[in-house]
Amino acid sequence: MARRLAEVAHRVGVSEATVSRVLNGKPGVSDATRQAVLTAVDVLGYERPTQLRGVRARLVGLVLPELQNPIFPALAEVAGGALVQLGYTPVLCTRTAGGLTEAEYVSMLLDQHVCGVIFCGGLSAEEYAALLRRGVPVVLLNAAVAHTGSATDPTAGFPQVSTDDAAAVQQAYAHLTALGHTRIGLLVGPADHSPSRRKVAAFTRLAARSQGGDGARRIGHALFSFEGGQATATELYDQGVTALICGSDILALGAVRAARRRGLAVPHDISVVGYDDSAFMNYTDPPLTTLRQPIEAMSRAAVTLLVNQITGVTSTVKELLHEPELVVRNSTAPLSGQAQRGPLHGPLRALP
Repeated sequence: MARRLAEVAHRVGVSEATVSRVLNGKPGVSDATRQAVLTAVDVLGYERPTQLRGVRARLVGLVLPELQNPIFPALAEVAGGALVQLGYTPVLCTRTAGGLTEAEYVSMLLDQHVCGVIFCGGLSAEEYAALLRRGVPVVLLNAAVAHTGSATDPTAGFPQVSTDDAAAVQQAYAHLTALGHTRIGLLVGPADHSPSRRKVAAFTRLAARSQGGDGARRIGHALFSFEGGQATATELYDQGVTALICGSDILALGAVRAARRRGLAVPHDISVVGYDDSAFMNYTDPPLTTLRQPIEAMSRAAVTLLVNQITGVTSTVKELLHEPELVVRNSTAPLSGQAQRGPLHGPLRALP
């Protein structure tokens, strides 16, 4: 008990006597100090006294599927800063190999009496339904979940903040066709990933008009990794694509490597478009043409929607779609004469 008092007191910057008064429900402590002590108890993983367990801490969970993709730390940084400005304490939870799953993190966060959760990753419909039953405010930020349209769909109870994937594909496709490309491919994440499904639907509509039946063949799915992008891009190059729209910057960089391994030059032989405009894409070789997600606006919108739920403000918002911005750099160029002649079966050549 003495150790617990000392740790909490040190974290908050108050005396152990003050911590004791808070934990025993005694008067003589300001509301701000009382809240700071209770938040420290939760953050340190200590169990609250029975009489205080019904008091919900000002903790907000930020659940990310990974940290390797720079887009997720960027979202968390802006959302976390906005929460702190409003007096909340963000708790970052991210899945690692052999670590907790998103569902296990949710269970832990509920045990810590969080007042809300922002998801950048996805849970199953059953897990979302459990959250809905618990009445925990939730916002989905570019999360991999789709409404079924059914009245019983549990995710329909949570507001979403997303990038307009259809608009992103339209912008990239228009850019590439303006450069003369007619054999355009799409490289996205797993088939059950909701943003990827949206991109596929938009691409299929566009390709049906300009590429006929061939467009549907030029769609590849990969794990969101450099290696996944490289492997699937190689398969698409075998089908003769001269330009590739990718579902993330990481996939796009893998596609660039795949082209080089075939002795092809980007953008002379292959044009590549990424998605996210994550950090340092202006410094890659070549600098990457990409779709910029409005990270600042999306993250702050997610925080606003969450705090509205926490404070009881009624909202009818189901999903906020944010328009991406095409950032043209040096990984796209007009279709070259060599690329017009047919499938790209260049010699395999190991390049860095």
